[in-house]
Amino acid sequence: MRRYFGTDGIRGRVGEGHITPDFVLKLGWAAGRVLGNGRGKILIGKDTRISGYMFESALEAGLVAAGVDIRLLGPMTTPGVAYLTRTFRASAGIVITASHNPFDDNGIKFFSAEGDKLPDEVELAIEAELDQPLRTVESSALGKVKRIDDANGRYIEFCKSTIPASMNFRGLKLVVDCANGATYNTAPFVFEELGANVVRLGTEPDGFNINHGVGSTQPGALREAVVREGADLGIAFDGDGDRVLMVDSRGNLIDGDQLLYLIAKSRLLTGAMRGEVVGTLMSNLGFEHALKRLGIGFARTKVGDRYIMERLKASDGILGGEPSGHIICRDRTTTGDGIVSALQVLAALDRLGARLDDLGAEVDLYPQVLINVRLDQPRDVLSLPEVQDAVATAENELAGRGRVLLRPSGTEPLVRVMVEGSDRSQVEQLAERLAGVVRAQLIA
Repeated sequence: MRRYFGTDGIRGRVGEGHITPDFVLKLGWAAGRVLGNGRGKILIGKDTRISGYMFESALEAGLVAAGVDIRLLGPMTTPGVAYLTRTFRASAGIVITASHNPFDDNGIKFFSAEGDKLPDEVELAIEAELDQPLRTVESSALGKVKRIDDANGRYIEFCKSTIPASMNFRGLKLVVDCANGATYNTAPFVFEELGANVVRLGTEPDGFNINHGVGSTQPGALREAVVREGADLGIAFDGDGDRVLMVDSRGNLIDGDQLLYLIAKSRLLTGAMRGEVVGTLMSNLGFEHALKRLGIGFARTKVGDRYIMERLKASDGILGGEPSGHIICRDRTTTGDGIVSALQVLAALDRLGARLDDLGAEVDLYPQVLINVRLDQPRDVLSLPEVQDAVATAENELAGRGRVLLRPSGTEPLVRVMVEGSDRSQVEQLAERLAGVVRAQLIA
């Protein structure tokens, strides 16, 4: 069992638990020992949180003490770090980010030399090194640190290369919401250089405003801006740029399932579709049914992009994702990339001669209600008889016309209660009832 790593690296509130400078210094040393491959070099990027500078310095000290060379990228998206790790032939990549969480959280994500998330055995090896005393290599073997000054430009060019060179977005007006996060210095330039008229939102990070009132987790400002500006559509990223959601010209939110459907339909049209589309337990039934009407297979995994990628590799598939907007286009890159996914959607609309406004006619999503119940401490409430009985009762009431899912979050101290079905009123009532049962067990 992993003690420190969750489903997506190590994450938590700054100054608490493992998210402290002393732990991150030791983590850098342990990761350098496991991933450094002798001298090696490791890339470090970060989002725009105020604590990123502190943890960058701590990682730098630990890695250098392990004899590893470092290349600093500055503010860079998580998928951007994955891409640059491959192109620089680095031993590994590290991102300092808490993704869509508020500014007072932070975390550490790792990528292998191939730009993939680390397998369990490597994470366990790093955890084993954390139990060892920190020993600094000889001074002659200490790592060296350099900054990559053209990292943003390299990543922008990569993003543009994922759609045909003949394609441009002249005449398209976009509102691009960067969540005051890591995409602020890349995403607007990508769409502008491809010809779009870009209205910028959430591009003034101050260390504290990441994901605050903007971005894919709080799309209200984007919806208002799209309608106010008369834009064709809006694009919202999360704090580290691995998720994307969109808004149509009428201000309707378009989630990850719907965007993934558009990409799959376009791939099918061009003959590039391969394998099944992979979703998760949270993927909407309406999305699954829409894919089946196209003749495209669908499979579900546990929640988390690492599980989606595992299934895609096993089935030789190319497309997978989550309703939250974490979309993997494996024929373009190695991890979920919000900018690349947005480009694939725009390219799909261009090929299909379609508008985002018309998507609802093809993908009729079932009403889905998600309630997060916060835990004051780690507890296994889902195995309690009272909770299991409540789930069974709810499933009987849905009578095969929906789904119930209760699961612990892999990144936050939460129990997520999800109910999906054809009747919105019933779904809302069942979700509230189940969340109430979970809360009651926390008090008991």
